[in-house]
Amino acid sequence: MKARIVPILFCFFVMGFGDAVGTFVGLAKDYFGLSASMAGLLPFFGFIAFALFSVPGGVLMGRRGKKFLLVLSLVIALVGQLVPSLTLASYGVLVAAVFVGGIGMALLQVAGNPIMRDVSAEGRYARNLTFGQFIKSLGSIAGPALAVAIMASGLAWGWIFRVFAACLALTLILVVLLKVEEKGKAPTPPSLASSFALLGRPNVGVMVLGAFLYVGAEVGLNSWVATYLHEAFAFDLRSLATAGIAFFFLALCVGRLVGSAVLHFLPARRFFVITALIGLVGTIGILVPVRSVSLVSIFVAGLGFGNVFPLIFSTLIDRMPEKSAELSGLLCMAIAGGAILPLVMGALADVSIVAAMLVPLASLVYLTVIAVRAYRAVPA
Repeated sequence: MKARIVPILFCFFVMGFGDAVGTFVGLAKDYFGLSASMAGLLPFFGFIAFALFSVPGGVLMGRRGKKFLLVLSLVIALVGQLVPSLTLASYGVLVAAVFVGGIGMALLQVAGNPIMRDVSAEGRYARNLTFGQFIKSLGSIAGPALAVAIMASGLAWGWIFRVFAACLALTLILVVLLKVEEKGKAPTPPSLASSFALLGRPNVGVMVLGAFLYVGAEVGLNSWVATYLHEAFAFDLRSLATAGIAFFFLALCVGRLVGSAVLHFLPARRFFVITALIGLVGTIGILVPVRSVSLVSIFVAGLGFGNVFPLIFSTLIDRMPEKSAELSGLLCMAIAGGAILPLVMGALADVSIVAAMLVPLASLVYLTVIAVRAYRAVPA
């Protein structure tokens, strides 16, 4: 692995801080005396930033370059952490900070995923991108762990923003010093119209929808699996059921690390089929009315889920490298699925939690179909 990949891996690590917004819900509810619905606005504002700013970010990247957008994204994300570091006077300040941080994280993903191709050796993009997602998982785990450690030391939970700000500042310095030759520049600068026009191409539209469903399924599953375990097997929501979420995140982390190793010798398109099938089998297994099978299946599902997004990303970018800016914007816009599908699952959960769990199952069926299609589209 080349040394110039290190600053990009730092970018992936701080990307994981965006997932900490889920941890802030309970803390903000208690700190500001909020209702559950008001506190629940935090992840919504974090995810909606992806829907609003990813495609414009891709257009800007196509015109000014990936490194430019990477630096800009880190500056915006840093501002989002500095504001609550200085004051948490009101819930409005926190919401604004989460939204600004969400904009930074959206642009960071738009630039970070394709620039990994520029710093990777030939044929190593999918492997390195998967390893980057593993590093992102470590950042996702670090957020809640830091919050617990900070409060255990007697400090206010708001100190976590200062730690995040310090990590972002270090990453910004490393990226500014990075020298990279950007590949796949389009002869004609992209626009919003040209970006959205790509959705009309069947191979692009189905993949972007796949990314939307994948992120929605992942967020929906980790949001509702504890409730499912509680209602299906009478698990205590404060202990065993919540442990099921940790089990899922651990599997995501392990799956991404294993995936980066497997992609040393297995073509990305073939591995896409395998990982989608593993995720599908695991999601089906969660619904089996046997406690031990359901618990093991949560881990199996996480192993499969862990590699889907980087494989969708690398498959599409490798197919159309000259459109990397537009495609990156569209694929990161699809992360907004994490705001939409959990709401659908919540509405269904009012009727039946099993009905709600059919949403990620249907998503995995779709992902398996497009994985098979992508594999067949390219000669062995």
